[in-house]
Amino acid sequence: MLDGQSASTAAKMIERFEQIRPLLAEQSGRFDADRRLSDEVFGALSEAGFFRLLLPAQLGGCGLPPLDFMTVVEHAAAFDGTIGWLVGNGGGMSRAGGYLPLEAARQVFGKPPAFVASSTGAIGKAVPARSGYHITGRWPFASGAPHATSFAALCEVDEGEGQGNGRIVLAFLPRQAVNLVDNWHVSGMRGTGSWDFVADNAFVPAEFLCDFQPKPTQAGVVYRLPGISAFVWTVATVPLGIAKGAIDALISVSSGHRRLGITVPIAERELVQAEIGRCLAKCRAAGAYMRSAMSDLCASVENEGSDLVAARINYRLACSHAAEVAVGVVLRVNDLIGARALAESQPFERRERDVRAAAKHIAMSAEQFVIGGRYALGGDISGASF
Repeated sequence: MLDGQSASTAAKMIERFEQIRPLLAEQSGRFDADRRLSDEVFGALSEAGFFRLLLPAQLGGCGLPPLDFMTVVEHAAAFDGTIGWLVGNGGGMSRAGGYLPLEAARQVFGKPPAFVASSTGAIGKAVPARSGYHITGRWPFASGAPHATSFAALCEVDEGEGQGNGRIVLAFLPRQAVNLVDNWHVSGMRGTGSWDFVADNAFVPAEFLCDFQPKPTQAGVVYRLPGISAFVWTVATVPLGIAKGAIDALISVSSGHRRLGITVPIAERELVQAEIGRCLAKCRAAGAYMRSAMSDLCASVENEGSDLVAARINYRLACSHAAEVAVGVVLRVNDLIGARALAESQPFERRERDVRAAAKHIAMSAEQFVIGGRYALGGDISGASF
């Protein structure tokens, strides 16, 4: 639900998306073949502000609250999984404007094409130096890498002799400080350009580095979310968006489509009607759980006396549950549509590949069910990541 000032901002972003939808639709068939967005599509999304969704208003961003951010990302993902994924990643990483000192944030996000590609798939090394750090490492899965202007590298501070001190930081490297490795040859989410990036002793001034659990420089609960939860949140709503897009695609063709050997259009078959009803109910329930869990997490962050561990675990359960639901819904939709779902010219088979790929992200790992169950049963979760 949208309300107040955020309602107008989120609604405006959805309206902007609809304005550029014809361009996105015209070029969406190229995303998989090119394994990246075209410069034109990326530019349109950037100019419309979709990579500034969580950037503080002081820096020219939307400053969306958490639930409204989820609404916008889900809308984009319902149209196309690749677009939703990059809006979630790029718009999500714009929250770094609430972590960095004001002048550093202006340098990172000062121009409209700004896009921060990030990775939590590896931990590099940050060696302290005079007025900054030297960064070394290789990080995978940096979605949007071909167009990124900055790269957020997860590192452990190394005080010398290769010994990390346990402090985990994010270093914001300019494009010229890294080398890109075009190794994104995959089945799903092919258009996201999720390449590796490499830094070799790259110097970063201290003001372009913050703790993984940073001290915010801007007001707002978005900038105080737990580090892992914040990374998860930016993409966790994408699978549900893909699933809703699959339902919409079936509905759009159902009145005139008949499966081979069946004379009744699929829209008039009770089996299909019942299954679509179930799919809608599952998506809406999973979405409501995610939003409820995020609301509880935000409330726990605001209330220092609350049980933040329970809220974090509950949110991760909601994300993993939503991913499982989304995969099941897309598969059921494609079963209902039949052989038509196999055709690359139809809006079905890529959604199946994309939702499977999205659900494999560590943000939505089934391991979270183990952690949630262990916690509920009073087990030890001290070494768990949630």
